[in-house]
Amino acid sequence: MVSHSVWIVGTSRSGKTARLVEQFCHWVKLENQYNESFYTKKSGRKKGGHVSEFLYLKQTDPGVLVLAANDDNRRELGDIIVTSTFGKYPVRAKTPLGFFQDEVILFWPLLINSLNLKAQFPVRLRPETEQELATKLWHPQLDEEILRIAGVNESRLVRRILDLLQLAAYSGVPCEDIAQILARGLGENTTTLEPEFLASLLLDWRNWCLERGLLTYGIITELYSQHLLSDRNYQQHLTKRYQAVLADDVDDYPSVARLLFELLLDRGAVGAFSYNPDGAVRLGLGADPNYLEGLAERCRVEVLTGPPSESLSEQLTKQMVELVTEPMVLLSLPKTVHSIQTTSRAQLLRQTAEEIANAIQLQQVQPEEVAIIAPGLDAIARYTLVEILIKQNIPVESLNDQRPLISSPIIRALLTMLALVYPGLGRLVDRDAVAEMLVVLSRKQQPPENSTDAMNRVSTTDAMNRVSTNIDPVRAGLIADYCFVPHPDRPNLLPVSTFERWDRIGYAATTAYNEILEWLEQQRSQQELRLIPSPISLLDRAIQRFLWNGSNLPYEQLAALRELLETAQHYWEIDTRLRQIAPVETTPYTTIIEFIQLLRRGTITANPYPVRPIGGARKAVTLATIFQYRSSRRSHRWHFWLDAGSPLWAKGGAATLFGAPFFLRDRLGEPWTAEDEKLAEEQRLQRILTDLLSRVSERVYLCHSDLAVNGQEQLGPLLPLVNACVTVISEAHVN
Repeated sequence: MVSHSVWIVGTSRSGKTARLVEQFCHWVKLENQYNESFYTKKSGRKKGGHVSEFLYLKQTDPGVLVLAANDDNRRELGDIIVTSTFGKYPVRAKTPLGFFQDEVILFWPLLINSLNLKAQFPVRLRPETEQELATKLWHPQLDEEILRIAGVNESRLVRRILDLLQLAAYSGVPCEDIAQILARGLGENTTTLEPEFLASLLLDWRNWCLERGLLTYGIITELYSQHLLSDRNYQQHLTKRYQAVLADDVDDYPSVARLLFELLLDRGAVGAFSYNPDGAVRLGLGADPNYLEGLAERCRVEVLTGPPSESLSEQLTKQMVELVTEPMVLLSLPKTVHSIQTTSRAQLLRQTAEEIANAIQLQQVQPEEVAIIAPGLDAIARYTLVEILIKQNIPVESLNDQRPLISSPIIRALLTMLALVYPGLGRLVDRDAVAEMLVVLSRKQQPPENSTDAMNRVSTTDAMNRVSTNIDPVRAGLIADYCFVPHPDRPNLLPVSTFERWDRIGYAATTAYNEILEWLEQQRSQQELRLIPSPISLLDRAIQRFLWNGSNLPYEQLAALRELLETAQHYWEIDTRLRQIAPVETTPYTTIIEFIQLLRRGTITANPYPVRPIGGARKAVTLATIFQYRSSRRSHRWHFWLDAGSPLWAKGGAATLFGAPFFLRDRLGEPWTAEDEKLAEEQRLQRILTDLLSRVSERVYLCHSDLAVNGQEQLGPLLPLVNACVTVISEAHVN
């Protein structure tokens, strides 16, 4: 029997997604033909013997399940499908984990009955809240001896243990079997903790969360794969709702996704899947491409030709892979590959940025046609590249730039404001924090020059140029020195007249300070009268009064503020749930203190939903790590591969989770040897080279410094490529 499902295989940019959409449109066309040709208008009886691929859709009229590897790809794919079909078919576009989460919450009553859980609405834990609560639960058992054996601090160990639960759930392994898998995989390794101990911690954690209705990604996935998918009632509902599934880039899906696909195909659904043999971006982070590839046996396989002719893949891949795998081979790369070589990394960053600026100024390339890709981007590299390019009026877009919220001045100012309004928080505020708060809260956003500017994402530097400050840092420091009164319970700000030479402050700064002072006093009074529902309301009031003020905030600041409010709302929601289950005798403002301390640890990043601005793509140079760039599925004319001599290129720009190889379905529980690691790094590097070369069309720059940022010599796997290509010198250095 010929399968109506399609398995589309192709390299990067070979047209897999377009073929996926084309296949869906083909199904839609067949359904329309079926409606016209096989049913009469009067009796509705079938006329012919042909069976449409969409027969089941006609019988049940369900929606279509569309899955993508990450959230950005999900939005784009969903938009394309809806546009291609004029919105006539109900399409549900999700990521695999997003789908599992929605299903678990939707069928929570069914899980309550089957698992004898308490009847309460589930609440999902964010990763940072998950880690904080798990640390509190496990702290009595993670003594100094345990940490010494593990060789990491408590925070890192907790994250590592939680990742094991997530990896097991992704592979379809129940929590009870984790100890057995780890025991087989680790063998006689004495440098790690006992598998039974780790598994017992995870079982305690899972049960503790389920008793309180708290869900993590790992628990959600386990509930879905171990309980929902095997439930007959759920299976009936699932197959009634979906008789078609489209999944893009399944090489980045966890193992349990295949269980879902096979269930749908067994019940008569049709499917279309795209697979990139050079993808596997998330291998080591929960993806299992080899296991997903087995799904091809149930489909009609279509192999697409290589990447588009304008890419450098066909021209360079074979040579580069040969140079990397056989360093002794004497080959020279063509003129499309250049190198920028310096002694120090500081010189490299400067020369790379100047090379890009010169090319753009000479109109050899446009900003949006350039990408800077690195195995890892530290704060110094990111700041240096952005600053040099911004000074040349060249905008820069950092892909998924997840800097800690606490790194934003406006966030720090709002947290200081909380400490001045609520009692008992005086130890969390000091003179410097007060001075910064005065500067931030006295800023007045100027209206943008035109409406187009308002719609586009604005860089932080551009935003600062459009901000006027009534209280500058010098005056803010003077006010904090003379008017701030520290106190562990009630820190206070005195009137500006307390400062003998307050006339030096100036009219504008004095007026702004008095407004801030008056507002703080008003909030304190309302707090004492319990007229402020929660700290979230106070944060919102401060944002509306001092930061928003009817103006257009830059995208970066808006994203940080939204993430702050989302995080605060989530944190208090979890706190409320925990206090309902087991009331704790603490001071009234302990939760606020813990919230501020959580933010100050830098565990929460500014990445709200949605993460993209409204409007067209920004005309800016792209700055990304290897992992971020490959995940985004972008392509450019010019690539600058930063730190080409770094050993991190073999790691793919993302650390593999502890124990990840043990949970791959084709080698479940098998030991991971040094030889396995070496082979995995070689294969990963080949995939990276093939993938990146498929995403560049004109020129590649290998940017290499002899010394790394720590002063060590760089002898990474791409060094043979650097030695085999032409060295260029920036015109700025020549002059």
